[in-house]
Amino acid sequence: MRILFQPMILSAGAAAALVLAPLVAVDIPRGMAPFSLPAAAQAQDATEAEQSRRITVTGTGQVDLPPDMATVRIGVTQQDEAAAAALQQTSDALAAMLERLEGLGVAERDVQTSGLRLNPVWRDSPDRSEPQGQPEPWGFEASNMVTVRLRDLEQLGAVLDALVSDGANRLDGVSFGLQEPEVAQDEARRLAVAEARRKAALYAEAAGVTLGHVVSLSETGANRPQPQMMETASMRAGSVPVAAGEVAIEAAVQMVFELQ
Repeated sequence: MRILFQPMILSAGAAAALVLAPLVAVDIPRGMAPFSLPAAAQAQDATEAEQSRRITVTGTGQVDLPPDMATVRIGVTQQDEAAAAALQQTSDALAAMLERLEGLGVAERDVQTSGLRLNPVWRDSPDRSEPQGQPEPWGFEASNMVTVRLRDLEQLGAVLDALVSDGANRLDGVSFGLQEPEVAQDEARRLAVAEARRKAALYAEAAGVTLGHVVSLSETGANRPQPQMMETASMRAGSVPVAAGEVAIEAAVQMVFELQ
């Protein structure tokens, strides 16, 4: 195929005359359309057109179950003018607590020291010559905490009562969870996918199109039980009522569907 071109040459002059050159012939390979777009540009246009007929949705799923285990952070805090005395008092009480837990059948792997501290204690000076409120060192505060996992929730109240009677005077919190959360986590994932499909079908119906195949699926979030903790600054002996409630396990996904 041959196409004729007529180049234009502009020359400077008083009248800026336009001189037309002779026609020039250019050969174009057979089968190639004149002035066609490059192949890369055509592929990009096709990709953009394909992506424009897609819908992206998210879905979440949640499973609520009664817990079957509890985690307790409990310990002893004592003050004394001597650091060694304060530390010895907490150590004696904690030794009694550990012995009690062993007697109640709590496995060693379920008991772990989670906080051992010794800090100075400051009090206002009794000397009236000092500026009002001027603190001075008085003694030391020792604290020894343990984290205990109880795999039998029926033991929880009795364990707390027993530990308090052995000298525990600080409870940082009680949280509830599941010993084997994988089954519930998978169910939450199924619910999240079902929710995403439902939303995609709803949008497609509202737009008057047909929902096609799944193009991609990704998990955007999944969480293990993180329930509210029952907290208190101090404890006293006696009955300790505890309500376990339920724990929630969640999952979230993002799905891309074709539109037909």
